[in-house]
Amino acid sequence: MEVIRAKRAGACYGVQRALDMADEVIADGGRAYTLGPLIHNPQVVADLAARGAEAVDSVEEIRWEGAAAAGAPADGVVPTNANAPAVVIRSHGVTPQVLAAVEDRGFSVVDATCPHVSRAQHAAAELAAEGCRVIVVGEAGHPEVEGLTAWAEEAGGKVDVVAAPEEIPEGLYDPVGVVAQTTQRRENLEAVVAALREAGLGPIVKNTICSATRQRQEAAADLASAVDAMVVIGGRNSSNTTRLAEVCALTCPRTFHIESTDELDPAAFAGCRRVGVTAGASTPENQIAAVEAFLRTL
Repeated sequence: MEVIRAKRAGACYGVQRALDMADEVIADGGRAYTLGPLIHNPQVVADLAARGAEAVDSVEEIRWEGAAAAGAPADGVVPTNANAPAVVIRSHGVTPQVLAAVEDRGFSVVDATCPHVSRAQHAAAELAAEGCRVIVVGEAGHPEVEGLTAWAEEAGGKVDVVAAPEEIPEGLYDPVGVVAQTTQRRENLEAVVAALREAGLGPIVKNTICSATRQRQEAAADLASAVDAMVVIGGRNSSNTTRLAEVCALTCPRTFHIESTDELDPAAFAGCRRVGVTAGASTPENQIAAVEAFLRTL
């Protein structure tokens, strides 16, 4: 059975940058925390925790053993001149309120927000500051989308999150601005913009979709149309990996979204001559190589 990897697959620049920044903190021997998972990959997050970078859900959860000796209050707040732990801002970014809370507590801040996400945050804030009603095309509840919403609201804007054209609220009027979650499909953004125009609006559109996401989707679609089965590797909590699986399934019904080789059933590939492999932007090379090696044994 031939195993073919998509021309674009695996960890993107923003994810690799975040991992490198976290690794540097760990290598320096300091204690580190990430606000939420650094990236949407459970195996990588578990490895970081084992090496000293623990994921927490909020700033309030961070407790530093040296706080009392440094004269900090019992609640763990650390004075700015203390040798405080590092708080690594995840690649999906955080809200301005969370960032302020980290700084107010005096922790060392390592901002690993993906540059593409930062650009989207600034775009949302700029549209809000210009008086636009901001439409965020993305998944409600996703950490990146929560951040985009908060940055726009911080700039004084009113924000609506829509996942599809049918979710556009009624009663909108210009000026309307549009940004997108960086991992959205371009077609979805275009469909929302078209629906706004059909409603008589003139939206100001900031295309904040990451080029790496688009490249991976296009490469996956090309490969999926030429193989008997597709394996998509990445966390199930990863929106860009989920979309890769959706894209592949459109032309290759035998598409499998997995996190590790443990989920691969050899019987599922019976009769396959060519199998394609792709991976989400939060999937490191070693995980891709392991899956490819397993498939080649079938």
